Amino acid sequence: MLSRLGFDPAVTGRVCRLVGQHHTYHPMDGADHQILVEADFLVNLFENASPDAAVSSALQKIFRTETGKRIGRVMFGTGSGVC
Repeated sequence: MLSRLGFDPAVTGRVCRLVGQHHTYHPMDGADHQILVEADFLVNLFENASPDAAVSSALQKIFRTETGKRIGRVMFGTGSGVC
């Protein structure tokens, strides 16, 4: 699809790699990979109504971007034991 839309082959390859590895946490393969993993975690934590301990653990162990951490705090509340 990306090729048909005229995207550069390098971009298409990177997107395919990210899609294939968005559940692979080590090693993180660039900032775009980190951001994708954090976004996926936020959605999954929310959809699963994850307990505060699980949210806090994910934010501490997985999240590296300040934006991802801030969104997590906003989504799940700062008074819930979330870092």
